[in-house]
Amino acid sequence: MASEAVRLSNPDKVLYPAAGFTKADVADYYRAASPVLVPHLRGKALTLRRFPDGVEGGSFFEKRCPSHAPDWVATVDVTQASGASYRACSVENADTLLWLANLAALELHPSLARAEQPEQPTAMVFDLDPGAPAAVGECAEVACALRALLARLGLECVAKTSGQKGLQVYVPFNSPIDFDTTKRLSHTLGLVLVEQLHPLVVTTMAKSERHGRVFIDWSQNDRIKTTVSVYSLRARPLPSVSTPLAWDETEKAVGAGAGALVFSPAEVLGRIQAGGDLFAPVLERRQQLNEEVRRLLSPKR
Repeated sequence: MASEAVRLSNPDKVLYPAAGFTKADVADYYRAASPVLVPHLRGKALTLRRFPDGVEGGSFFEKRCPSHAPDWVATVDVTQASGASYRACSVENADTLLWLANLAALELHPSLARAEQPEQPTAMVFDLDPGAPAAVGECAEVACALRALLARLGLECVAKTSGQKGLQVYVPFNSPIDFDTTKRLSHTLGLVLVEQLHPLVVTTMAKSERHGRVFIDWSQNDRIKTTVSVYSLRARPLPSVSTPLAWDETEKAVGAGAGALVFSPAEVLGRIQAGGDLFAPVLERRQQLNEEVRRLLSPKR
């Protein structure tokens, strides 16, 4: 059950009707996952996706930390492109996760940068989104090709499920780099994969181009964008989780159908108990761009 610091209102309210998964179940999952989840959220501005009436009801995104937040909930300042600023929630402890669960904030979407260094992303992300009939198996093929491409450039990466249809590949930096660089690099590498894996891959935003292909969304590498957190629940009929993957299981998923690589909260907690945080390299690994990457990004003469 939740900590005494957080009292759940209406704990028996069902938020995932198809599974009978209640608000108390959401809170219990986030409490159990907090040792590995909190480090990935700490110090970052958080956008909440709230489902007051459960996943079958409406939802809304909330960037500003609610005015009724307890004083022990940490907040960080966010300056918008217009120059205006607001305060966002930042998760520093398990009790904050439980408080968010009480708000039916099922999905947690942090910035790629820490609030104290908003222009410096800690990682670069490739969001792999399949257009039907392509599915997660095609995303796994693209993820493995991307890993090989990054390795040739001296960069390591980590994969996770989006918790919905696709996969996401993160390249940790944890060293000085800016969003302009990560956006240009992710777009450039996406174009390389378009050539390597034609016609499977597309990098254009137009949905008409995505049928049967995997869209590499490089635009997520932006100060104003957020990406669903690892270990966050997702709003599907059955509760699923954005789950870190080992590369061998990603390789085995190549060609698999839409039902592959879907993990329930209980399965994710079992994976954490058995193998720890497979996404820890995103927090710990320090990488820099080598000269080959810099040449790749330099203007062609």
